[in-house]
Amino acid sequence: MLFSYLAHRRACLNKRQEREERIASLPQAYHEPLSLEEKRLLSQPISSIVHAVQTSSLSPVDVLLAYGKRTIQAQAQTNCLTEVMIGEAEKWARTAIRSGPLAGVPVSLKDMIGVKGYDSSLGYSAFTNAPVPNDAPIVRLLHDAGAIPFVKTNVPLTLYSYETTNDVFGVTENPHKRGYSPGGSSGGESALLAFGGSRIGIGTDVAGSVRVPSHYSGVYAIKSSTQRFPKTGSAATVPGQEGIAGVQSPMAKSLEDLETFWRAVFQMKPWEYDHSVINLPWREVHLPLDRPIRWGVLWDDGVVAPSPACLRALKMVTDVLAKHGHEIVTLNSPRPYEGLQIASQLLFADGGKLFSKPFHTFETIPAGITTALRALRHPRFVKKIYAWYLRYIRRDPVYAGLVENFHEKTVQECYKLVAQREDYRVRWFTVWRGVQARGSSGDNGVDFILTVPNALPAVPHGGMRHGWKACGYAVLFNVLDYSAGVMPITRVNKMTDKLPSSFRARNAIERNNYSMYNAEAMDGLPVGVQVVGRRLDEERVLEGMKLIHGLMADAGLTYQGIPL
Repeated sequence: MLFSYLAHRRACLNKRQEREERIASLPQAYHEPLSLEEKRLLSQPISSIVHAVQTSSLSPVDVLLAYGKRTIQAQAQTNCLTEVMIGEAEKWARTAIRSGPLAGVPVSLKDMIGVKGYDSSLGYSAFTNAPVPNDAPIVRLLHDAGAIPFVKTNVPLTLYSYETTNDVFGVTENPHKRGYSPGGSSGGESALLAFGGSRIGIGTDVAGSVRVPSHYSGVYAIKSSTQRFPKTGSAATVPGQEGIAGVQSPMAKSLEDLETFWRAVFQMKPWEYDHSVINLPWREVHLPLDRPIRWGVLWDDGVVAPSPACLRALKMVTDVLAKHGHEIVTLNSPRPYEGLQIASQLLFADGGKLFSKPFHTFETIPAGITTALRALRHPRFVKKIYAWYLRYIRRDPVYAGLVENFHEKTVQECYKLVAQREDYRVRWFTVWRGVQARGSSGDNGVDFILTVPNALPAVPHGGMRHGWKACGYAVLFNVLDYSAGVMPITRVNKMTDKLPSSFRARNAIERNNYSMYNAEAMDGLPVGVQVVGRRLDEERVLEGMKLIHGLMADAGLTYQGIPL
């Protein structure tokens, strides 16, 4: 036990020292203030950078210097980095393919994405000092497209958290307000993007891990459906977990950058780099002009109602859509709570054994995971008794329904859950306009689903002790494998977003989550909305986001990020 702890502490100290030495060893130019020209460069969309590099009016080395400077500032403010690859990225910049669709664009990567010669430790001390032997397919694609991977970003231990903290690299701060989470598990990525140290990053999402960080930090993302975006060649905490399959997906500083990047990746034919990607080229989508677009709004998942700040953002969008002739309806769908029940059991089907096996003695475990592991290890009869108490004494069937089945599963039980997931997907399929399925809504179906990414804005550090049970708005669309985008809309306002005195929590999960909600303390934190389409519908989701972005801009309601 003692030797395990000492090995853990030594690995953490060595890894942090390595990161600091890599930053300190960079040329002096990286440690100087940003020039006016560099600030101008950082404010340009990546399409302008690509054009300038392709026409030889801008050098990739100069682009990397500007972004490297801002990234070092971001690290000092938020502690968002894991692997600092800027030194080697200078070599890549000098030999970058200047004719590629991402020529000269620096790209940040979530820590788990494999880059040859660098660790993918995932915040585990046991996985440090183990550089991967090969680039992941997406990294090879980026190089061939002319892009420059230059840093990797922080994640929570286990990856099962909306906070980003581990003993190896430390706690990542929200770039808008210290003391609050930037999200997780792609929290280092969202912090860096929001701060302006990168305009394009790649994260992963199995239960909201690109969407919730985008919501917490005020950036843009589209979670792809499975098999649409490259994902192999990356580390995982639960390898082989396919009940709720994870995906890699891009995140961006702006919506324009997000579209440019998606198009560039598909120009490179990702199915020729990664066997898991289906051969489905990028499609040009035009939203209908001859009829109103119908937006089905999920106002409440039945577990945790959206906070006043998140509900206000959602209503801002529905109001501006309705004003311009769009049809806003309350979504008539299967219960979202059922999706949360399925997800919680599939994601923890092994009882948490795989992601906890590498833990060293006294390694700090995220608050929510500690709670989950404790619950998983209780005897099943104890959970049955507790669920009975919750359901019949506390009158809380929502919490009881999660507790009673939260245990390690047999193979047969996993098969049964997958069958339940598939039946759930069949029933959800009928909500869409025009699908040919038994019980479908036909022309009364919806074109898009609109909802919040999470019930709360960014939570304070330690908030995931209870917050992990309230991931329903995000994990629902992993269960369904739908394409889902998140975009920032507004910020928490301490005056208008106060919790009304009449509020009464409906269940223990809602009560524990609302104990963290404080509009005055959260004042200024970003708040986003989630735009959802059908499976493999990334192009249409992007068009829906562009429509909202344009209407909000016309109404003078454009979201403003962190200035340089």
